[in-house]
Amino acid sequence: MTPASQTPTTQQWQHEASRDLMNLGGRLALLVRGEGSHVWDADGTRYLDFLGGIAVNALGHAHPVFVDAVSRQAARLAHVSNYFATPPQLELAARLKRLAGAGEHGHVFFANSGSEANETAIKLARLHGRRTGATTIVSLNGAFHGRTMGSLSLTPKPAYQDPFRPLLPDVVHIDPTLDALEQVIDDTVAALVVEPIQGEAGVVPLPDGFLRRARELTREHGALLIVDEVQTGVGRTGEWFAFQREGIVPDAMSLAKGIAAGFPLGALVTFGDNDLFYPGTHNSTFGGNPLATAVGNAVLAEIEDSGLLANVAARGAQLRQAVAGLPLVTGTRGAGLLIGITLAAPVAAAVRDAAQRRGLIVNAPTDEVIRIAPAYTIGDAEVDEFTALFAAALAEVAASDPNARVATGDGTETP
Repeated sequence: MTPASQTPTTQQWQHEASRDLMNLGGRLALLVRGEGSHVWDADGTRYLDFLGGIAVNALGHAHPVFVDAVSRQAARLAHVSNYFATPPQLELAARLKRLAGAGEHGHVFFANSGSEANETAIKLARLHGRRTGATTIVSLNGAFHGRTMGSLSLTPKPAYQDPFRPLLPDVVHIDPTLDALEQVIDDTVAALVVEPIQGEAGVVPLPDGFLRRARELTREHGALLIVDEVQTGVGRTGEWFAFQREGIVPDAMSLAKGIAAGFPLGALVTFGDNDLFYPGTHNSTFGGNPLATAVGNAVLAEIEDSGLLANVAARGAQLRQAVAGLPLVTGTRGAGLLIGITLAAPVAAAVRDAAQRRGLIVNAPTDEVIRIAPAYTIGDAEVDEFTALFAAALAEVAASDPNARVATGDGTETP
């Protein structure tokens, strides 16, 4: 193993990763330091991070508020068992209820990740079904709810699911259309679980009116509406939570990613009288520990006090305008700083790689979409740097990739 005092060469860390880490892919570089919207690898190369740990680093890297919260709470009290409550835990639960509009009777369970939050949501659906006699849980094609066995069952992607079958029974997947929704929601459904924007599918918003009709149908048939806001929540779309854009109130909401800006933390928030858990039905050793919840409090307070939601909305609009008309770009979708940039050809992986060679980190969730999810703190300098680097990457792929076709200003495509 390379001594901690030495920075390993590219060859060394790749060898060590191959030898010591499970073969799950994704080792694109050895990152050693971050500051603001930039990170540095072991070779000293600086990158503009416009992926943000996949919508996690809401305040960027090494933000003073984050660093101070970790340091202060670690020096005071980091962990106690779940036989006890702590002030940061109580403060964060009350803050989440207030921001989400969960009401006086809402409750919060803290976990360590989005998958764990969604496992809790699945258990909530089962408890609800025991009360009503319904057994079916409905999720959408294109969804991503996690990789644990329960959350994986709600994630209808064969490459993820097939090696681990049989999965959770009584799970039904439907297309994200109003027609499919109307056909499937009946008295046999215990819960409908949806993402307001499907990030892993290529930043695909739900159709207009889908969430509102889902709320009507689930209420009519006595089913729970559970909104997965793991990627869209805590300000990513320019609202505190994406469901608020639709003017509806769900029965429960799962959170993680940006809630603590890089510190592992997840949550399930229930609305109204939908907390069906009782002692012994669920818990987590590390979930809601004082260190994680203190960081979550500090992060959400910074977003609120510094007016970062307005910056998310403004910078999102600025980025959409900046990429319009660039080579290969046919449009954008998403909201706030969760943006999918659609391409004229299935060359997203090539664009991602070309961008990284130039010092820009983006993501290719599908063959024809580049996803960006930068920090809420970005300004003109970061937007300008992104635009220049991304344009250069697109130009390289347009010139060199035989699959690339350049979209012209009139909407036509030419070789």
